[in-house]
Amino acid sequence: MYKYACLNAISPKGLSCFDGNYEKSEDAKGADAILVRSANMHEMELDESVLAVARAGAGVNNIPLDDCAARGVVVFNTPGANANGVKEMVFAGMLLAARDVVGGVNWVSANADDENIAKTVEKQKKQYAGTEIAGKKLGVIGLGAIGNMVANTAVALGMEVYGYDPFISIRWAWNLDRAVHHVTDVETIYRECDYITIHVPLMDATKGMISAEAISMMKENAVILNFARDRLVDEEAALKALDEGKIRRYVCDFPNPTTAGHKGVLLIPHLGASTEESEENCAVMAVNELRDYLENGNITNSVNYPACSMGECRTAHRIAVIHRASMDLAGAITEALSGMKCANMSNTTRGDYSYMLVDIDSDLQQDALDKINAADGVIRVRIVK
Repeated sequence: MYKYACLNAISPKGLSCFDGNYEKSEDAKGADAILVRSANMHEMELDESVLAVARAGAGVNNIPLDDCAARGVVVFNTPGANANGVKEMVFAGMLLAARDVVGGVNWVSANADDENIAKTVEKQKKQYAGTEIAGKKLGVIGLGAIGNMVANTAVALGMEVYGYDPFISIRWAWNLDRAVHHVTDVETIYRECDYITIHVPLMDATKGMISAEAISMMKENAVILNFARDRLVDEEAALKALDEGKIRRYVCDFPNPTTAGHKGVLLIPHLGASTEESEENCAVMAVNELRDYLENGNITNSVNYPACSMGECRTAHRIAVIHRASMDLAGAITEALSGMKCANMSNTTRGDYSYMLVDIDSDLQQDALDKINAADGVIRVRIVK
């Protein structure tokens, strides 16, 4: 029997993917796995029992990844599960920036008592007129799950699309509409595009990527859309550009004191993935990732450990070993298991950590497991089956 705890409300559709071998715990203490959305885990003391954490979403800034990795806790996220919800919100933001729908709706509400509003509106509406997005140039920075969908949909809407992603995977490259101009220099997007949307993870290398220098290259009246993370954009530089008339709008899904209430900024209260469908998709994926790890030892979509999968265990036993990549332990582990019948083995590495799965088709020998546990660099040994 496995125990799991939820730090936030998780969609019942996802939780229903747990079978009778799982029990929900109201306390993370003693839990084998934790499901989380936005709860801050940085000050949380994880119990020794915790084997894995699954974030029902893409961003993992609320999880202490390095600490979890050092303790042998695998952290998963759910890339792509909320992609369609975010994609739709990007286009909502783009349309709201192109045409002053918000200003027009607010005017109608403010003049609801006007008995002649049907006539008055015909004179007033010109103040809220805008432009169409068809025929405009859209630059998409980051062509993963969300950026890919945005680029392809923009093509279907008649936009001329430029995409930039030096690390695009084969999967997403194949999925990209052939009409998308794949550029190798992000400055091309800054110089050429009317709308620029960013879809990259927040890391040291991407923090402030849309900088004052980048904004200085942009066309007059360009629109910046940020539905990824607020710190990807130098917002002080963006506000200065708005005040000077350099750019037309800054559309962002992450309100903060810097941007709230500033003229020219369209702030949305973090609604990108706030759809019933996105929450269900993320929850289902997160639960399936946890189950595959707990029951089979397989790692898919981890943000702090390498991917590793040997499918369903069909041998007598499966052992999982988490160890430091700096230590050459593969030979030592293999030697320790030499007295047992090894049917299959996989060892993968990512950064400072390695993960090994070993299928055994004979009885487990406790002295061999003790040797592995005692080896320098071994963080966690688990008998999966």
